[in-house]
Amino acid sequence: MYLSVRDLTLAIEGKELLHSVSFDAEEGTITVIAGRNGSGKSLLLKCLKGLEKPQAGSITLDGRELKGRKERMAAFGLVFQDPSLQAVGSTVEKDIAFGPENMGLPRERIREIVDSMCRRFSLDRIRKDRPEVLSGGEKRRLAIAGVLAMDVKVLLLDEPFANLDYPSTLMMIETLIELRESGQTVIIVSHEAEKFLRHTDRTIIMADGRIAADGSSRDVMPLLKRNGIYIPDGARIEDLSWLA
Repeated sequence: MYLSVRDLTLAIEGKELLHSVSFDAEEGTITVIAGRNGSGKSLLLKCLKGLEKPQAGSITLDGRELKGRKERMAAFGLVFQDPSLQAVGSTVEKDIAFGPENMGLPRERIREIVDSMCRRFSLDRIRKDRPEVLSGGEKRRLAIAGVLAMDVKVLLLDEPFANLDYPSTLMMIETLIELRESGQTVIIVSHEAEKFLRHTDRTIIMADGRIAADGSSRDVMPLLKRNGIYIPDGARIEDLSWLA
């Protein structure tokens, strides 16, 4: 198993918010974490990334336990629900270069990474633009490019379809498919399963800080509606995509 999370427990100010959370994810797959607001989905992503310190549990990646915050920060890349919060460069290309520069990579290697990410995420024509003038979809693609520029092993996305128009949503779904096909491991927190569930491999449902269901997306899909996730009546998993 590429990613293995075991008995992850998080308490804040004496209140336990994650209760012995355990799950696995294979390399080159898309896992969606769903559940009602307050179920612990985003907190789980923050624990994986190292932004919250769990009181118990382990996170193992490719057979090696990640014991410290520094290891988790390097292994996991997190894109927030509002990607504007992650823009640090004055232009698109400088924003992508920020992480590799902090890693101390040679200038020529940084240029190669920036060029590759701009091509991969359709940012080439706007590489000189300021991040704040980009559309919502462009900002999210820029945030993903900036994270992947640091060679993270697992990409974490918190509500990647939030505030996107229809064309940007389609482009985001296509981006997710391309990432999986390239071998990237992706974990998504989303309540918009009707837009993309067909393209996912595994679905985890959280409730009150616990795993309520975990399995293939096809098997878990019937349980989504009773856990507060909109699924059209009579829909099959093949119907759950905005792509034609």
